Amino acid sequence: MSSQAKLITTTSLLLGTTLTISSNHWLMAWTGLEINTLAILPMISKPHHPRAIEASTKYFLTQAAASTLLLFSSMTNAWSTGQWDISQLTHPTSCLLLTTALSMKLGLVPFHFWFPEILQGSSLTTSLLLTTLMKFPPITLLFLTSASLNPTLMSTMAIASAALGGWMGLNQTQTRKILAFSSISHLGWMSIILIHNPKLTLITFYLYSLTTAAIFLTLNTTNTLKLSSMMTTWTKIPSLTSTLMLTLLSLAGLPPLTGFLPKWLIIQELTKQELTAAATTIALLSLLGLFFYLRLAYCATITLP
Repeated sequence: MSSQAKLITTTSLLLGTTLTISSNHWLMAWTGLEINTLAILPMISKPHHPRAIEASTKYFLTQAAASTLLLFSSMTNAWSTGQWDISQLTHPTSCLLLTTALSMKLGLVPFHFWFPEILQGSSLTTSLLLTTLMKFPPITLLFLTSASLNPTLMSTMAIASAALGGWMGLNQTQTRKILAFSSISHLGWMSIILIHNPKLTLITFYLYSLTTAAIFLTLNTTNTLKLSSMMTTWTKIPSLTSTLMLTLLSLAGLPPLTGFLPKWLIIQELTKQELTAAATTIALLSLLGLFFYLRLAYCATITLP
């Protein structure tokens, strides 16, 4: 990709994200999401490989369907209430359609099938953008409409995401797919607390983004795409591999590392809201994720080629 094309796509990504997170009107938010989608497509299809072309097509179709649902949701709400303001979402059908649209955009269970496939077909830098920056606008929209969402539906989807993200990540050997399922699992943690404490969702997302960015940048530097190629990195760059191990353990949520803090706060908040069963379930499900993070850390630092 030429420097001119890179500049255009990067500017469009920043513009789309800024437009969505700073807008009060549904149409402006929708426009921002569309700009984002169109800006990331050339980045996904850049390698000119059949898998990359397939990934960009899947991404376009999924995001187009989600955007249509989002627009339909806002139009239904405007039809019944006369309001286009994001915070004035009161119509029950609109709330359900919005939850579906944003879950599809984020890759929450049961709308997660596209996400691992697209990450597998993208480069590591594009995967980094897909797991962090591209999730920020939909999470912001969920944050703004959190008071209107259905708690039972969000909790069910959150627990299903944490379970499936952990379970499906166990038998993966490709680092991008492992990080895709890790992303789905973390989205579960963010979604379960969204209605009770939306600010905590944003804190969790910021910390998750920083940790994931560190992992993707390390994998990009060492050019690691599989678990087997991870085993040779320790002999080449020991300092970077040590950082990778600590970051992976932080993402797993092991104390006293950074990733433990949001999980602890989420469990504390759920217990305060008398949702002890949900807190216990999601805490136990995080053990599945812990297993594959430990396996990644083990492959990176302890095993010899």
